[in-house]
Amino acid sequence: MPRKQWRRSARQFRSKQVWWVRLLFWSGAVLIGVVATLLAVASEYASSLVLHVARTWPLAPLVLTPAGLIVIAWLTRRFFPAAEGSGIPQAMAMLEVSDEARRKEILGLGTGLFKGLMIVVGIACGASIGREGPTVHIATAISYSLSRIGRFDRYLRRRRLILAGAAAGLSAAFNTPLAGVVFAIEEMSRSFEARTSGIVLIAVIVAGMTALSLQGSYSYFGTVNVPVEPIDTIGAVLICGSVGGLFGGLFSTLLIQGGSSLDGLRRSHPYAFAAGCGLLLAGIGLLSEGATYGTGYEQAKLALSHGEGGDPYTPVLKLLATLVSYLSGIPGGIFAPSLSAGATLGVELAPFLGSVPVAVVALLTMAGYFSGVVQAPVTSMVIIMEMTDDQHLLLPLMATVLLAQWVSRHVCPRPIYLALADSFLKGEGKQRNRRAERS
Repeated sequence: MPRKQWRRSARQFRSKQVWWVRLLFWSGAVLIGVVATLLAVASEYASSLVLHVARTWPLAPLVLTPAGLIVIAWLTRRFFPAAEGSGIPQAMAMLEVSDEARRKEILGLGTGLFKGLMIVVGIACGASIGREGPTVHIATAISYSLSRIGRFDRYLRRRRLILAGAAAGLSAAFNTPLAGVVFAIEEMSRSFEARTSGIVLIAVIVAGMTALSLQGSYSYFGTVNVPVEPIDTIGAVLICGSVGGLFGGLFSTLLIQGGSSLDGLRRSHPYAFAAGCGLLLAGIGLLSEGATYGTGYEQAKLALSHGEGGDPYTPVLKLLATLVSYLSGIPGGIFAPSLSAGATLGVELAPFLGSVPVAVVALLTMAGYFSGVVQAPVTSMVIIMEMTDDQHLLLPLMATVLLAQWVSRHVCPRPIYLALADSFLKGEGKQRNRRAERS
């Protein structure tokens, strides 16, 4: 090491300011792990609650869901309008926005914590939403808010803190540390930066270890370990990748086009629109006998562990319920509902692949559907591999997600989060123009 570099490193090691920034960053990562755990526990409780209510009083969601969505829509519009939607598109957009005041609003701690609360309320009301995408938003808000306390340089504040928070949030939400890093590279930044990789890894490690210490060592969907040779899954890969990619691409297209077409109506009549979405969700829930309420975690786990997928139309109803929930404008993610729709779709495909175990077909279709939705094949593969604690099917998973992405691109040319982030940025531009005209 050159003498000047050695002296600079020694000064940094002795610097109280440097250690203060490091301690602050580590504390933020710990807080991300704690918040992700609290949201996971609260979301699980809310999901169990709405299923219990639906089984005890089947018609209750006809009142509960519309009323709940109206309340959430009012609170969001009144206090934290930036908390709408998944949160991942907003975090991606903040990598490009130069307006510091607007970035503080989108990534404010109040916005993040409010979003987490509304996720729990939305699940309890019967919305088909997930907590993982919102956890990314909350974690990014926590990470970015550190810049108000410590002296982070401008580049670090604008980009690396956002990427580190996003990676740590996904890692803590799914207990998938490797997927958190891959997600930050493939989906958030869409590039690899040597200066960013270290801080991302530290955030993932600290947040992940915190979540593990609170929740214990676990796999999101348990262990899927079915004795089947990868060579015997070639037919399943072709079918699961094609069908999963087709349905995933269809969902993304409907969400992007629907959001664009209905945005004016939703903003001009927000509460009537929320009520209509709530009634539609309740109706879908009644048709599915409650299978579409909440995150869909239990349905996905049953599909993977026992080959149970509900009625044949459950996957389509779950797709529609997730679509309606997102278009309603309430805070909520699409990760977990997409995994549920994909897994239950795989159960329906299994009879056409009699020689392949149902759990394997469910796993491959879940991977294909998820890859079709997000069009991030490496992230999809790593997330599902880590969630199921199974490396035996690594090669079939890789082939499935790549095929699904290829099929999905023919249905939905632009990746969903990139399209939503661009739409968010266009909305930001229109707001700036309106403010300029008023002034």
